[in-house]
Amino acid sequence: LLGPNGAGKSTTLKLLLGLIHPTSGRISILEPRHSPPPGAIGSLIEGPSYYPSLTGRENLAMMASYLGLERSRVECALDAVRMHGQENMQVRRCSMGMKRRLGLAMALLTDPPLMLLDEPTNGLDPDTAAEIRQLIVSLARQRGMTVVVSSHALSEIEQMADTVGILCAGSLRYQGPLSGLDSDGVLEMVV
Repeated sequence: LLGPNGAGKSTTLKLLLGLIHPTSGRISILEPRHSPPPGAIGSLIEGPSYYPSLTGRENLAMMASYLGLERSRVECALDAVRMHGQENMQVRRCSMGMKRRLGLAMALLTDPPLMLLDEPTNGLDPDTAAEIRQLIVSLARQRGMTVVVSSHALSEIEQMADTVGILCAGSLRYQGPLSGLDSDGVLEMVV
C-alpha cells in the first residue's frame, strides 16, 4: 500500500482492523458479511505496546496467555523473527530493530493468514531495514500468508511486494502489479 504522507494508508489499515469505523459504507475482510475470527489478522500499526521492564519472551508469553494461546506459540514466534539469543533481554535495552522484531513476533503469535504492517521499516538504519524487509518477504513465502505493507517509499515497496495499491488523498488510484506502474503512468498521477 503505497502513497505519500497523509494519503490514508494508516487509516485504511486501522479501518481493516476495526480500530476505527467508516463514516459510510462497509468493510469486510477474510470473512464476507462477518467479522474475521479472533487472531485471523496479525498487525503492527504504529508502535507495538510492550512492557519495557519485561523481556521480549515475557512480553510474548503474557500476550499469548491473554489470547489463550499455547505457550509453544511464543517459541514459534521467536523462531519466525530470528530473535533467539536476545529474547531474554529487557525490552528497554533492545535496539529499535529488536523492538521491531518483537512487534512482528507479537503479530505472528496467532499464526494469522493475514498480516497488516504499517511502515515496518520506518526509523530503522539501512542494514536493519533490509533485514526486516527480508524477514517479511520470507514469512509471506514460507507461511503462505498475505502481508499488506504500507509505505510512502516506492523503493521500499519494490523490495517486498509484487502487487501494489496506490493511495492518494484517500482514494485508491491504482491496484495491480508493480510492472504496471510504468506503463500506466500512475506514478505521475499521484506525484
